[in-house]
Amino acid sequence: MIHGPSLAIGAAIASIVIIVAFLGFDGISNEVELVIQPTPTIQSTPTNQESGPPTPTITSDTFFANGSPILGNPDAPVTLVEFGDYQCHFCNVFFHSTEDKILKNYVETGKVKMIFKDYNIIGPDSINASHGAHCANDQGLFWEYHDILYSNWTGENNGWASSENLVKFAQEIGLDMDEWSECFTNRSYSQTILASNEDAKNLGITGTPAFFVIGPEKHVTRISGAQPFEVFANIFEIELKK
Repeated sequence: MIHGPSLAIGAAIASIVIIVAFLGFDGISNEVELVIQPTPTIQSTPTNQESGPPTPTITSDTFFANGSPILGNPDAPVTLVEFGDYQCHFCNVFFHSTEDKILKNYVETGKVKMIFKDYNIIGPDSINASHGAHCANDQGLFWEYHDILYSNWTGENNGWASSENLVKFAQEIGLDMDEWSECFTNRSYSQTILASNEDAKNLGITGTPAFFVIGPEKHVTRISGAQPFEVFANIFEIELKK
């Protein structure tokens, strides 16, 4: 069974929305313009009911906080941020068809670093899986847990990411089970996961996966859905030339 929002966003034709950091370009898209501001920043509010909701204030924390540890060279000039749901069909498609090519060609060569952030849109097992990954991070094994989750994906809301299976995955990658279980049971990363979901909403994300490529000059490009490797590579190359 495939969740509606993930199906809609993943099946879309390559939809790349340019978002501007610091300097904007008029007329590029109909989406609310997102601008990276220095942190900390104060969210503005409308002065009256007729003025409508405020434009989201996007800071560097919107992309870099409340997520995974960096995968790759922390000094890599380009950053790829993925907002994903571990139960999402097209997130799994990206993991199996595209991510490995990005790792080999850009992350392992020091050109791009990656960050994964939670956007739990499918069900309770998605949230539990996020807890499992963050608790694995306490022992330096976030990405190993991330990988074993997607390697065991069998669908959406069908039980593969049950608490029982999440325990098995933790055992398979060699985690200290007492430490991991205490973290998982206590929901130690609830606020982190909630904050990441809020970041996704502030960015206007309506489905998963959603990606943001941040270049050396803080220019941000949004990629919606599990697009082919070539889409990512083209954007990386543009940013790497700056």
